[in-house]
Amino acid sequence: MDALLREYLPVLIFLGLAIIIGLVFLMAAMVVAVRNPDAEKISAYECGFNAFDDARMKFDVRFYLVSILFIIFDLEMSFLFPWAVAFKDVGLLGFWSMLAFLAVLTIGFAYEWRKGAMEWE
Repeated sequence: MDALLREYLPVLIFLGLAIIIGLVFLMAAMVVAVRNPDAEKISAYECGFNAFDDARMKFDVRFYLVSILFIIFDLEMSFLFPWAVAFKDVGLLGFWSMLAFLAVLTIGFAYEWRKGAMEWE
């Protein structure tokens, strides 16, 4: 039983160190944080509207389209890298299934492009 606990000692040390470092970072953020941000800090950054307005205000749906496109291509990359690493082991079926996957994403991208999701005014 003692040998089993010694095998888990590095995991417990790592876990304890991670908790301590996380708490140190949280405390440092509380100490160093700016209490009164300037106008530039609270200005509209990515969302396109002021940060402290009414939460029920209407805003452009293109923000959703851009985020969905980002998620689609991020998902594509997360499937493409492991496939490329194991390319010699997947065989012909894996090759054609990935081409079908890429074709569906390409058709979706072309559809979004023709609908004007990439245009910003």
